[in-house]
Amino acid sequence: MKIAKIEQFAPRQRTRLVKVTTDNGLVGWGETTLEAKPKSTGGAVEEIADYLIGKDPLLIERHWQFIYRSAFFRGGAVVLSALSGLDQALWDIAGKFYGVPTYKLLGGAVRDRLRVYAHWGIHALDDATLEASRRRLDYLQPMGYTAYKMGPSQKFRGHESPALIDGFVKQAYLMREWVGNDVELAFDFHGKMTPALAIEICHEIKGMRPMFVEEPVPQENVDALKQVTDHVPFPIATGERLLSRWEFRQVLEKQAAAFIQPDGSHAGGITELKKIANMAEVYYVHVAPHCAIGPVALAACLQVDAVIPNFLAQEQVDVGLGAGLLEESFKVVNGYIELPTAPGLGFTINEAEAQRHIPYKEELGGEYYYPADNSLVDW
Repeated sequence: MKIAKIEQFAPRQRTRLVKVTTDNGLVGWGETTLEAKPKSTGGAVEEIADYLIGKDPLLIERHWQFIYRSAFFRGGAVVLSALSGLDQALWDIAGKFYGVPTYKLLGGAVRDRLRVYAHWGIHALDDATLEASRRRLDYLQPMGYTAYKMGPSQKFRGHESPALIDGFVKQAYLMREWVGNDVELAFDFHGKMTPALAIEICHEIKGMRPMFVEEPVPQENVDALKQVTDHVPFPIATGERLLSRWEFRQVLEKQAAAFIQPDGSHAGGITELKKIANMAEVYYVHVAPHCAIGPVALAACLQVDAVIPNFLAQEQVDVGLGAGLLEESFKVVNGYIELPTAPGLGFTINEAEAQRHIPYKEELGGEYYYPADNSLVDW
């Protein structure tokens, strides 16, 4: 069996797909989406394809190592996102070749279902925003989510006024009031703050017991992250913008975060995501993979989530469930997605839909993010 063809599709602004076809007709899918850079990974996929065409798709580790190590400039968001998607596609082929879900080839499942969390929050206290937030919560609650995450709509910088800080704190406590104490709430600071401001705000919200605060400071300085962790009494998370196990090394060695969030479509695919999780296990660090893009990326993360003992929860956004793009979308029941049972990554792509590009406004779907005008909240 050899790789015969590699094709790319861009059905959504936040969903870029790669399709790998073998000479015996087996097909594997991966996701190469790079947020805010929708065209960047295309060229990298074409360059990697020059190497992969004609190769045995089952030699996944060999291909990963060659693609990563043979380049003079290793890694980077564009190359590793391209490699991630192709790696996912090869694991999809491998599962289909052996007739089993991919997680069975990774060591077998250690859990029967996979906890997911959704994006929801209260981003302002005016009547219109509160009404929209309530509608969003009413939509999500029947699926039984046990955790939600929100990014502050306020444009935080290095230093902010008491009024801005107090506004966010009130929103956080109101969220707790709405969902009660049995539901966990997390807050994504998007790497916008200085350590001092992040510590101050974390202490203001500690009484409502956050599940974690994500990326309190920019990702480049591990010591700054460690400073926040050392002064905050609840878990700090990071990792969506870290690539490969080499970039996670210092975070783990310095124990700068309680949870890490590698992205299965950026950090190196299924192959690398499992290795990063295995590294984290040694430090008693849990893994909550980042996934704010499409359903193939989610499917790849779920395969790894099934097999790692230090799994916490899987991020999942509306478009990631795959409505329209998958023949059968993922279903959230009581806050969990059941283990996939189909061979490979466990889904079937609607190829006609994959070839149709949906405009960004339509993709967001009215209430996908807040505020209600569909503008992104400080991505």
